[in-house]
Amino acid sequence: MATVFIIHGVSGHPDENWFPWLKAELEKRGHKVLVPQFPTPEGQTLESWLATFKTYEADLDPDTILVGHSLGGCFILNILERYHVGAAFLVAPVFGILNNAFDDGMRTFAQREFNWPTILANCPHFEIFHSDNDPYIKLDRAEELSRHLNTTVTLVPDAGHFNQSTGFTKFELLLGKIDAS
Repeated sequence: MATVFIIHGVSGHPDENWFPWLKAELEKRGHKVLVPQFPTPEGQTLESWLATFKTYEADLDPDTILVGHSLGGCFILNILERYHVGAAFLVAPVFGILNNAFDDGMRTFAQREFNWPTILANCPHFEIFHSDNDPYIKLDRAEELSRHLNTTVTLVPDAGHFNQSTGFTKFELLLGKIDAS
């Protein structure tokens, strides 16, 4: 079975949203699941997150699956400029300038030129999930990202930002897509 990483977003932690449920479901299927804690909001820079992630290099291989929520989705793009994995699932991913209060804290992650050919060469399978009512990230951000990744956006109605405040403590659709990958 594969190693699966679940990457949280801004001010996030491993025990929020649907992460514990997804971890438990994937472990039942025999996967090794890692949910690292990254520095946030204090010390939240791409450099500090990459340093934290470096301790997990031995767990990466061409079968590894990356799952990222919000800023975690954008962090995965940065990982894919450096490492080869099997699949990436991006949930409400940050991409580019959002024109909201979170832009400053995400600048080093999201507001830069990405090496799309390397990202595509390092990951053969992408899935993007977005909601029609995300209060932080407009749908056009996910659509633009999908064009760079040669994939489509799976639109989930009324999911907000896919977090506990919108009722997301389970995410069956995501689990099904991981199972199918």
